[in-house]
Amino acid sequence: MQWTRRQFSILAIVAITSFMGTFLISSINIALPAIEREFSMHAVALGWVVTAFLLSSATLLLPMGRIADLSGVRRIFKIGVSIFTLSSLLCAFAHSGNWLIAFRAVQGIGAALTSTTGTAILITAFAPNQKGRVLGISVAAVYIGLATGPFFGGLLTQTLGWRSVFISSFILGLIVMLITGRYLGKDEISDFNAFRKLRLWGSLFYIVGLSALVYGSSLIPETRGWLIMLLGALSFIIFWRIESRSEFPVFHTRLFTHNRLFAYSNIAALINYSSTFAIVFLLSLYLQKVKGLAPHAAGTVLVAQPIMMAVFSPLAGRLSERIQPRYLATMGMSICALGLAALSFLQADTPLPVIVGILLWVGLGFALFSSPNMNTIMSSVEANAYAQASGTAGTMRVVGQIVSMTIATFFFALHMGKTHMEEVANNDFMLAQHKAFVVFAVIALVGIYFSWYRGHLTRSDKSD
Repeated sequence: MQWTRRQFSILAIVAITSFMGTFLISSINIALPAIEREFSMHAVALGWVVTAFLLSSATLLLPMGRIADLSGVRRIFKIGVSIFTLSSLLCAFAHSGNWLIAFRAVQGIGAALTSTTGTAILITAFAPNQKGRVLGISVAAVYIGLATGPFFGGLLTQTLGWRSVFISSFILGLIVMLITGRYLGKDEISDFNAFRKLRLWGSLFYIVGLSALVYGSSLIPETRGWLIMLLGALSFIIFWRIESRSEFPVFHTRLFTHNRLFAYSNIAALINYSSTFAIVFLLSLYLQKVKGLAPHAAGTVLVAQPIMMAVFSPLAGRLSERIQPRYLATMGMSICALGLAALSFLQADTPLPVIVGILLWVGLGFALFSSPNMNTIMSSVEANAYAQASGTAGTMRVVGQIVSMTIATFFFALHMGKTHMEEVANNDFMLAQHKAFVVFAVIALVGIYFSWYRGHLTRSDKSD
């Protein structure tokens, strides 16, 4: 079946936006040592340059999915692109570490609005039997961003300084705004009556809960850290009860309680990102601090993992249209677990080819997991819940990324405290990294269970 010009345009818009977000994330990971030197930030605060973006994204992905379903996905998408672009410029001119963290939080809001709507816009433009391949292309764009981010981020940081990374993101955002305004089009008639009936105040407990869990974890092992995390857990319970009883909920809890395929696929995504996201963060510091590589050289090494993701994600997405996605996803999760276990054995003198080989292996596993898993999530709900399903999947991704960063930050705080990264002994850094990768490998093993026992996906398009 031939794609129309409109379908190509929508695919390009969503793919470029997906690329833009991950390009910035991976670029910043390489620029972190330069940011630390300019603002004299300690290791825990440096982690918040990444975590602030993820946290603000996570707090909005879930409620915005439901809001977008009712008020119009294209409208929310355009607002998100605008916020992301403007905040990129603000980050480029931040004059302190605290202001940079604050602007990164605003940037995360824009990313949440585009992420929760992009997938919904994409799959409504294509036939059901084409979901796997277009999602695979979209996921490949994500990984191309991850692949090029370390390389060009390192090059920009080394030649023009870390602020040039945000300026390049701003320029790319302007281009996306122009393309979106010209080709995306407008929403059909929105259900504003249902929108007005939404009980949005329940989402405040979700926002408080997630924020408290992340912030509290950064204070562990202090007593107040545990107390704040307890507050976060209680807020989540209250949010769940409110949404379960609401006639017009922001989040349909029945998707988790009555749809095992949807629930287990989302849990598997949460676990996969929880175990793999901090790889680039940790190895970026390892390669520059312990190995003594320049930012550009470190970025070149880190390109190995996302290159494999970009190459094999479209293939995995297309295969998931023909065979059960859980077979591919479970194989991918298993490969990731082995790769994480291998990373836990890294030493100061580990040869670079060995590191590249492990990253290629993990990249293959992630590609086999991600596209089939997303295909399963989007195929397990009705069309009127696409944005919410996309938002939920996005929430699992970002919360998983936060969990991954929180685990890394926890071991940093445990072994390095608030010592500046440049002053930390290599042995202390390596010990923190080793423990983090051991925990990530164990988490990935748990993910294998949920990936396999999600059950079979039954679709009318399986025979197409």
